[in-house]
Amino acid sequence: MKKIYILVLKAYLGPLVMTFFIALFILLMQFLWKYVDDLVGKGLEWYVIAELLFYASSTFVPLALPLAILLSSLMTFGNLGEHYELVAIKAAGISLKTVMKPLVVLSLMISLLAFYFSNNILPIANLKFHSILYDVREQKLALNIKEGIFYDGIDGYVIRVGKKEKDGRTVRNIKIYDHSERQGNTNLTIAEWGTMDLTPDKKYLIFRLFNGENYTERTDQRNYSRNRPFQRTHFKEDFRRFDLSAFAMSRTKEDFFKKHYQMLNLSQLEHYQDSIQDKVDKRKNEFVHAILGSYFFFSTIDTNTHYRFDTVKSLHADFLSNFPLADKRRILDNAIEAATTTKESVKMHLNDVDARTHILYRYEIEIQRKFTLSLACLLLFFLGAPLGAIVRKGGFGLPVVFSVLLFVIYHILSMTGEKFSREGVLPAYEGMWIASLVFLPVGVFLTLKATTDSPLLDADAWRKLFRKIIPKKQKPGGK
Repeated sequence: MKKIYILVLKAYLGPLVMTFFIALFILLMQFLWKYVDDLVGKGLEWYVIAELLFYASSTFVPLALPLAILLSSLMTFGNLGEHYELVAIKAAGISLKTVMKPLVVLSLMISLLAFYFSNNILPIANLKFHSILYDVREQKLALNIKEGIFYDGIDGYVIRVGKKEKDGRTVRNIKIYDHSERQGNTNLTIAEWGTMDLTPDKKYLIFRLFNGENYTERTDQRNYSRNRPFQRTHFKEDFRRFDLSAFAMSRTKEDFFKKHYQMLNLSQLEHYQDSIQDKVDKRKNEFVHAILGSYFFFSTIDTNTHYRFDTVKSLHADFLSNFPLADKRRILDNAIEAATTTKESVKMHLNDVDARTHILYRYEIEIQRKFTLSLACLLLFFLGAPLGAIVRKGGFGLPVVFSVLLFVIYHILSMTGEKFSREGVLPAYEGMWIASLVFLPVGVFLTLKATTDSPLLDADAWRKLFRKIIPKKQKPGGK
């Protein structure tokens, strides 16, 4: 029996590791395709990109692991069935349940590890990933001054070079607009040619200019707006130094991201959930007391009862007939103004409570997500293993088709349920478990069919069934 267990484990672990890294690689390529514009042309160091990709791949584990378990379990039992190894095992008196025991134990261990990863490692990976991605997206493009183009990447300056020599240092027909004083084009430098070099620490760009002129509109004198004093100076050689510290990548403190729901473990999520719920309840109570205190008529109404009432009958609006016309207008204007103010106040409070409530939904969803990953690993194993035993096809052909199809359906159901929960249509404990509740009976059904050797996908069995349901018509004159 131990040899069979070792055989099954070896047949399962290889495809599991392989499909996991293949799925992770595909998801990582999708990430690169999505954010390629934010990574290219910024002069990022290789270790920054490597760190970003490492943490990004860690965040893709909740997608890659269930898919790998589904595909590898289907491939394993498909290969055993295709090579008649399952037939030999059953002929020896060993049932499919017994064969699946080591893989069930392994799947339980993977599920526990998945919960630990989701609760303890994934929040840290999300924190590192999002903080690095934010800094990369905020990073300015690398210094790249091109011929005939006005370059404004350096703060406070616009530079244009007419031509760059092949050495990459010598430039000709140089124009430098100095906007550092925020007064428009009041300071211009023109040079016939020059050189540009970076300091060894790459913190400054040094322009060495030859045969040029400086044009300056003097704005530091009295009545300059009328006289418009203009100053022009000639030079044979001049130096300009530009600070490039803005091009260096600066890291944002991770404390700014720590309270986000994706960066918290289970205990922290529950703490913030209770805190936000208390704020929502407090906000509602403050609004109710403010309305009741401002309008004494509402104090006679049971606010817990949801019904519409006729304000005209309740207020006896014909009492205005006892007042002169001028007083009637004043009373109506005051009433309209009070009603408008109350309406705007209600809208403001409702928007505030609605925004806080939607934030609360996100924390509730993230709490449920900590458990859905573990169950998905176990559930998809009981979906793939019996299906592979029934299909009896291994390799990357039919198993991949079945796995991708089932996983896409599972993922669509999960995303749909999560969206319903985010919008408040369903509670988080219902929306996040829709996919599992749908696939659980399917997994139980396939497991029962596989353990009882039911010809579920046997074409001959289905053909016989249809013949029983729809009997074949006899030919005329036939017996």
